[in-house]
Amino acid sequence: MERLPFGIDLNTIEILKLLSAANHSIGKLNGVTKLLPNPNVIFSLLRVTESKNSSAIENIITTYEDIFKELIIKQGSSKPSKEVVNYKLAIEFGFSQLQKEGFISTNSLIRIHEILEPTKGGIRRLPGTVIKNLNTGEIVHTPPQSENEIREMLGNLETYINGDNEFDPLINLALIHFQFESIHPFYDGNGRTGRILNILYLVLKKKIEYPVLFLSKYISDNKNEYYDLLKTCTKNIIEIHEFVKYILNGINETANQSIDLIMKIHDIISLTKLEMQKRLPSIYSEKIVNHLFSYLYTKNAFFKEQLDISRPTATKYLKLLESHGFIESERVGKEVIYKNIQLLNIFSNEKE
Repeated sequence: MERLPFGIDLNTIEILKLLSAANHSIGKLNGVTKLLPNPNVIFSLLRVTESKNSSAIENIITTYEDIFKELIIKQGSSKPSKEVVNYKLAIEFGFSQLQKEGFISTNSLIRIHEILEPTKGGIRRLPGTVIKNLNTGEIVHTPPQSENEIREMLGNLETYINGDNEFDPLINLALIHFQFESIHPFYDGNGRTGRILNILYLVLKKKIEYPVLFLSKYISDNKNEYYDLLKTCTKNIIEIHEFVKYILNGINETANQSIDLIMKIHDIISLTKLEMQKRLPSIYSEKIVNHLFSYLYTKNAFFKEQLDISRPTATKYLKLLESHGFIESERVGKEVIYKNIQLLNIFSNEKE
């Protein structure tokens, strides 16, 4: 298996055109995020979207409603929703570690994987792992089989990730993603770990400030092409040009989709603030609106804790918000939870 750098000229006219378009779209995305009055609300929602899309690539299928129920009530949810929530936690851990350390280490990737797969953590020690096209069952690549070789390859990858390289970081992102997937260091969860690495690398190289551009939906929508390219490039690394083009197209498409989704959420938050000020001026606060849009669901205890108010006050506020159509109650077991209808409508219109 080839080690980085691959020693291939990737500054071709076709790649540079795609690179220019991808950088332009990322620039627009950064501009949009800087205009947001409270970006963390929307970033939290985008992390949930990414968690769902990335897990779906590996046939971990759930709904937004189940995911948010798992986040809020933490009981009685499906196994897939728990795995998706673990993915969200792994993104947040990775971002936090990157902010503390200023680099991406093999140990951080191992820790991210342990959050994703609590019972399957650690580098592979036994042979037999292969990469399959989950749609067809075809073996597309046999990665390194010995733990020593895996660790050696990860060391080479770590050096490349944190070093100064000849290519634009968006080109390097494609190389790093390909290499991580080719190494396939874990028994399970490699794809999800690799997709988290993508976003952390963009933050590391200051292409984006926050984890806000995720490629999982693009990869899911173009899954067969993805596996075909992995197979082709692992057999002949000179074909890595095609994988780079695939990723650059994905960055461009995903950045524009992210802008559209962010603006939809931003617009409905702004409208909700205006309507709440008009209908419920006695209880209106930006803190309430931000809470309602940070989660698809809330409940009395969670609402009380987040807003630092008494339980009777929380009950009063939630009933008022429901009576004016901002939320809708639903009984789940012994608990009453409250759903943000407007937010649910935005997510329901996204491709499940």
